[in-house]
Amino acid sequence: MTGSEGAAGADDAAPLVNILGERVALGPLRCDLVPRYLRWVNDFGIAHNFGQVRPLTEEQERAWYDRQVAAEHTVTFTVYERATWRPIGTANLNTIDHRNGTATYGVGIGEGDCRGKGYGTEVTRLMLDYAFTAVGLHSVMLIAFAYNRAGLRAYARAGFRECGRRREAYRLAGRRWDIVYMECLATDFTSPVLGALLAPDAPQVAAGGGADDRG
Repeated sequence: MTGSEGAAGADDAAPLVNILGERVALGPLRCDLVPRYLRWVNDFGIAHNFGQVRPLTEEQERAWYDRQVAAEHTVTFTVYERATWRPIGTANLNTIDHRNGTATYGVGIGEGDCRGKGYGTEVTRLMLDYAFTAVGLHSVMLIAFAYNRAGLRAYARAGFRECGRRREAYRLAGRRWDIVYMECLATDFTSPVLGALLAPDAPQVAAGGGADDRG
């Protein structure tokens, strides 16, 4: 079953979530999870995929949390594994531009044992669904590094297509790597969840065959 938090509400152990996929769910950021968010961003095994290889303090992570909560042009979700309801990562839309219908996407699966299971692909599809179906955006882009091969495969499976490269523009571990730009358009995407969830009610048919929209 997929949808919104109503389905999760049937389980008292489930956290508050907004979007339910088959194996993952997306819910709001939580201040009580700041220590877990901090552990994830200090895992260089994942942080290097975002061009960040330096230690971060709890104070820095709490400042990040405060900025995310207050941001007007960023939406960040906590990612949950549905089988256990444990938080496993975060995903966000940044630089949301409603006038032009654009945003930039980012995702991180923080729990090591949850990588390589296809969760990142499903999270990305749910986030594109949110961007296009709920927010009404038209174009979402992301920036990745060429060494993040697993991430690039996940993005492609979710619907992103490479639209450009900046060659040898990032250095890591003694090598130079391309920065890869990918994009997805609303016209190239089919909603997996929210299209049905947010569909308007069908008009009622009044006696005599006419539509009755009085509610």
